[in-house]
Amino acid sequence: MYNFEALKNSDRLKMLDKIGVKSVEELYDAIPESVKMTSLDLGCGNNEIEAQKELKKIASLNKTDYMCFMGQGARRRYIPAVIEDVASRFEFLSCYTPYQAEISQGTLEIMYEFQSLMCTLTNQDVSNASVYDGASATAEAILMASRITKKRKVFVSENINPKYLEVIKTYLWANNIELIIGQECNCDDLCAKVYQTPDKYGEITAMPEKTAKELIISIVDLFSLALMEPPKSDITVGDIQQLGIPLNFGGAYAGFIACRDEYKRQLPGRISGKTVDKNGKTAYCLTLQAREQHIRREKATSNICSNQALIAFCANLYLRYIGKTGFIELAEKSYKNAHSLAKKLEEAGFDILNKDFFDEFTLDVGFSDKFLEFMKDKNILAGCKLDNSKILVSVSELNDETEINEYINVAKNLSLTKIAH
Repeated sequence: MYNFEALKNSDRLKMLDKIGVKSVEELYDAIPESVKMTSLDLGCGNNEIEAQKELKKIASLNKTDYMCFMGQGARRRYIPAVIEDVASRFEFLSCYTPYQAEISQGTLEIMYEFQSLMCTLTNQDVSNASVYDGASATAEAILMASRITKKRKVFVSENINPKYLEVIKTYLWANNIELIIGQECNCDDLCAKVYQTPDKYGEITAMPEKTAKELIISIVDLFSLALMEPPKSDITVGDIQQLGIPLNFGGAYAGFIACRDEYKRQLPGRISGKTVDKNGKTAYCLTLQAREQHIRREKATSNICSNQALIAFCANLYLRYIGKTGFIELAEKSYKNAHSLAKKLEEAGFDILNKDFFDEFTLDVGFSDKFLEFMKDKNILAGCKLDNSKILVSVSELNDETEINEYINVAKNLSLTKIAH
């Protein structure tokens, strides 16, 4: 009889020898002992009734009814019930990749509509059909700028979302592009300057004047564009989580990249085009494809394979359902709620460090960790820590007057001396 176990062990030894280790255990030496599993004790199996009771018992330990004032790139927003209902239909809830345009017209039309909506919001000429998230969109935009300008140095404002900055560092390290981080830069050999508005402090910032030799990349909050003029940049990027996507413990989300028409052939990701077929009827197809999956290989603009189609579809549904008027109304409510809370906090003696903000602002509390912990004990997620003394408070249309007053009352009753010591 053929000894499959001996063959398996032989193959394992060959692989270990090839990479220069003596055993499987040695292969995992880099993993700290504290996080290694020594055993997998699952206990006895349960029947379905017992399993449901056990899961409900575990789920009851989660606390989900906090008043939420957290943001920093992921926001709690109003999501119409129809979004999940439609998006969960089997026609859309699929991992299908629409290469065959003749049988993918619905999916391609949704992608085209999403692109059109992004162009409308950002006042750009062309958009892709989304990428993984806002952070990867920003990093991909820098690579795009480097290809366009043939330069390998970029300036990134230190006031962008810190999570975005970490992703940028990884992308640029792998592509051998020099990264300059700071408040401003006067170098004349840059491929691009990257700014965010509103920035990581919630401050609305103006885009810098661009030189003829560099591109301007702006990271935007799509919700703010309901009330604000979009920045005049060459490439605009952002995340679409706020457009009908729940928080979901960190994902999945989606990002987008929009740009001026002259740069469209360097745009990464999928792009859906609208045309007519031989009978004169409207037809959709994947166009301007420069991905590695379209036989571009090493000449591809990006190795991004997905366009987060379902997430982009939800954003499309959201914007179409609430419409232009509804989008503006929600943004105005979010703006008014944020400024109402900020004003009341100032009246209570707190320092608001912003000159101009939309619906996020920086609050100086003197002792971030203890302040946030105290507020959480009172059922309020009061904001995101920026440093030891400052937090970012994010307010949305869901934070009504009752929640705002509760935030103020708890904050005012907080004994600064007692908590600080």
